[in-house]
Amino acid sequence: MTSGPPAARTDSYYGRPIIKAPSWAPHDIAGYFFLGGLAGAGSVLAAGAHLTGRPTTAKALKVSSLAAVSLSAAALIHDLGRPSRFPNMLRVFKPTSPMSMGSWLLSAYGPAAGAAAVTSVTGLLPRAGASATAAAAVLGPVLATYTAVLAADTAVPAWHGAHRELPYLFAASATAAASGMALVTGPLRENTPARYGAVVAAVGEDAAFRAAERRLGSVAVTYREGRAGRLMRAARALTAAGTAGAVLFGHRSRTAAATAGIALLAGSVCTRFGVFAAGIASAEDPAHTVGPQREAVARRTTLSQ
Repeated sequence: MTSGPPAARTDSYYGRPIIKAPSWAPHDIAGYFFLGGLAGAGSVLAAGAHLTGRPTTAKALKVSSLAAVSLSAAALIHDLGRPSRFPNMLRVFKPTSPMSMGSWLLSAYGPAAGAAAVTSVTGLLPRAGASATAAAAVLGPVLATYTAVLAADTAVPAWHGAHRELPYLFAASATAAASGMALVTGPLRENTPARYGAVVAAVGEDAAFRAAERRLGSVAVTYREGRAGRLMRAARALTAAGTAGAVLFGHRSRTAAATAGIALLAGSVCTRFGVFAAGIASAEDPAHTVGPQREAVARRTTLSQ
């Protein structure tokens, strides 16, 4: 009789982590994740509002996207420690490096978002403004999701293990944030796309998160426990409440629309900070690095017998 595979051990040398957790500052990098998503998805919604005759919403989203990407760049530079490190990253163009591509993406998106916002506020150069709006909308989805690729490109189990689902989760979270911003800043007569966007975002975020949990296996516990667990539960509750408020009352009351929008924005913040916290927890606990590796070996051994 063939004995089964040995039980998976989850310890490491002297109980120390197998990998070194990222040295990224939570408020800087998790904030960078959120703000980049808000800016990128906001530019897409701004372009849609611009094309469909919703000028107030379009202007508000263009301004909020410029503010968000500016704060996002500031958070990244603050985490780098010295402002000179950011332009130094532009000395290299490396398509295989998410960090290199992200630096160039910010450098391209920022001026487009800036031109779109300035021309919208001043009313000057409308054709140039329309071109800038289109450029920002094209770059927006990449800006909203590339940080997921950046995180998944590391050895952090909770991020790398969900490398296929994380971009979809970030895209949905960014859409929720941009829809929330549109509900907060736009008039009732213009907020129908934002209300529909909130529904799409809520459904997409839930589906992506469930798929990530299935793929992660035992590592998914890092998204359910501790700080990450509290943040992810808050994210789901806030996104659900914001979506329900937007659908049921967002077209009736300015206060209800703004409240729903704030809930959606807060839910997106919690999602980004929750994902960040789960990654750090998975890197610091040997059970989440050794265990899944041994489980994979055990499964392969069982299949080969």
